[in-house]
Amino acid sequence: MKKIKITQVRSAVDRPARQKRSLEALGIRKMHQTVEHEATPQIMGIVDAVRHLVEVEEL
Repeated sequence: MKKIKITQVRSAVDRPARQKRSLEALGIRKMHQTVEHEATPQIMGIVDAVRHLVEVEEL
């Protein structure tokens, strides 16, 4: 399965708690932090929920 690199590029301040929990579920704790995950449907769903806060790059 292919991997994706997810980087937070916008702040989670003043965002709904659901979006903040989505970032935590991805393992992102602070701005400009990058994490790598497999591109499973579950991960892609979480990324889609916060697509305005993160930048996604396929590896």
